[in-house]
Amino acid sequence: MPATDLDLLLAAARDAGEIAMSHWREDPETETKSDGTPVSEADIEVDTDLRRTLTAARPGYGWLSEETPDDPARLDRERCFIVDPIDGTRAYLSGQENWALSLAVASGGTVTDAVIHMPAKGLTYVAGQGQGARLIVAGDAKSALSVTATAGAEGARLITSKGTYADRHWRDGVPGFSKHFRPSMAYRLAVVAQGRFDAMITLRDAWEWDIAAGVLIAAEAGATVTDRRGAALRFNSPGRQTDGVLAANPALHGEILSRLA
Repeated sequence: MPATDLDLLLAAARDAGEIAMSHWREDPETETKSDGTPVSEADIEVDTDLRRTLTAARPGYGWLSEETPDDPARLDRERCFIVDPIDGTRAYLSGQENWALSLAVASGGTVTDAVIHMPAKGLTYVAGQGQGARLIVAGDAKSALSVTATAGAEGARLITSKGTYADRHWRDGVPGFSKHFRPSMAYRLAVVAQGRFDAMITLRDAWEWDIAAGVLIAAEAGATVTDRRGAALRFNSPGRQTDGVLAANPALHGEILSRLA
């Protein structure tokens, strides 16, 4: 049995990633959920495998996952797994590579261990609280991750969705960002941690399973990560959502926050 929670998450993600890859580009059976989003047999199989593996190893932990009916008993547990079996299901089903398995452990409302595994790209982002963040490429550990030092919003490489650029969200017009997008919210946070982009933002309520792992990875890479109003993020909450997310180095985070309406 893995000695640490981070080792456990990493091993479980790699095994479940093989299940996801076995269905990728193989036209898995898919249904539409009540909220209009797709769920495939791959999502369910990965969720089932992760839940079996993780809760068997840590039976005292709670469980929160996009593809499992919520059990309020998690709120009484000291620690809780927060999992998105496949973040970016639409991308997954269309044969793209930008989807991820997002796994985290939260304790006392704070994420302590995180893994974002992207088997189709051969990338795995990992972080432990106070231990920094790193990228593993094809099984080989690489250098620690670090966010950029870009301080101004003008020209900053922002990774977000189209709706963020609506004028109503900004005090004096939309800053002149360099605009980018990736379908997986976990991956958006990871590439900010990696320094490939300067900031990530979502102004809509964010499901905890989409962001929990990425929030710790970005923070351990030097980002300031808050909700859209600058407040601290709390996880394993009754509502399972946060009031948006903003992640960037401290200077750029403050600049963007000051310009948001």
